[in-house]
Amino acid sequence: MLPEGWKEIFLGNILDFKNGLNADKAAYGHGCKFVNVMDVINNTIIKHENIIGKVNTTAKNIDLFKLKYGDILFNRTSETKEEIALSSVYMDHSLAVYGGFVIRGRPKNSNINTDFSLYFFQSPSFRNQAIKSAQGVVRANIGQDSLSRILLPLPPLPEQKKIAAILSTWDRAIEGTEKLLANSQQQKKALMQQLLTGKKRLPGFTGEWKKTNIGNIAKEISIRNKNRKNYPVISCTKTKGFVDSLSFFNKKVYSDDLSGYKIISRNQIGFPSNHVEEGSIGLQNLHDDAIVSPIYTVFSMEENADPLFVFAVLKTDHYRQIFAAATNSSVDRRGSLRWSAFSQIKINLPSLPEQQAIAAVLTRANEEITAIESDLFRLRQEKKALMQQLLTGKRRVKVD
Repeated sequence: MLPEGWKEIFLGNILDFKNGLNADKAAYGHGCKFVNVMDVINNTIIKHENIIGKVNTTAKNIDLFKLKYGDILFNRTSETKEEIALSSVYMDHSLAVYGGFVIRGRPKNSNINTDFSLYFFQSPSFRNQAIKSAQGVVRANIGQDSLSRILLPLPPLPEQKKIAAILSTWDRAIEGTEKLLANSQQQKKALMQQLLTGKKRLPGFTGEWKKTNIGNIAKEISIRNKNRKNYPVISCTKTKGFVDSLSFFNKKVYSDDLSGYKIISRNQIGFPSNHVEEGSIGLQNLHDDAIVSPIYTVFSMEENADPLFVFAVLKTDHYRQIFAAATNSSVDRRGSLRWSAFSQIKINLPSLPEQQAIAAVLTRANEEITAIESDLFRLRQEKKALMQQLLTGKRRVKVD
């Protein structure tokens, strides 16, 4: 049952749909601003100053495809149905046109508030109907007719404005937290560049750093799960390090027979030998013991090396480039970096106490980032739940 004062509307009754401009390849890169499908996918709001693309076209085409303030833009085609009809709103008065992979929805009247439209087309009801309307086998597509037939509950204008005002406060909180996270990540990166290279020393440490082979401070571990113990299976990702395989991928991506898998204990480091050049190297701090695919190289630190410090060094862009060069020069035809070559890579080390002190500083920075990420996740989830309530009328707002 619809809330009092709300109406169910077909999008075709409130929006005038039109596909975008197609031009020859030589026309792109100069001319007037041109909104492409990536602008729509990556932004909720599109402003003239943020549009990168340009197209050189005729005055007639500009008149046909120019955008107006409040136009809603929809992604017309995608490799996955989940990305079909993602939307953004053009909130600028400067001249710009839009591309052929985009459908423009222009309000026919004043039945929909521009600020409200930012959230209206992010609603689960719209997204679910759009995804169901998508067609195609290789690529998903949606057309003007399908968009026109989507049926949504629409509140009165005063309520639309109040809903938009409430949700915008959450957007500001999310934006502020995103900036705080970006600043913390940048500060950590700068700190790593200084501390892990010795350019900046912590108070009380003055000794010279010594360069040595990784093989002199670490030893390879290659213990197989021959007893078929029920250890958790983990995988290493480029950004998150080690993750529990089943929960991260939401499916089983490992073998039924785990007897050949390698055991990796807490504070040991491991990497898939054929992906380390991409940055896939991790410190195992999820479980006391876990297992990884046989393609992984696993190693532990000797007493003169701190695993947190060494791992932080090996995760830098500098070492990713070193791994790439070592992989490319490897005699292994499968493009893998094995322990024999990996152990010969040089690393610059301070004394063990300084390693531990640096690791402690970086750990605190990581904890701060994790706390901000947790806050950001909570804000996004709370906004999502609030949108579900406000855009369906399950929770009403007081209109002044």
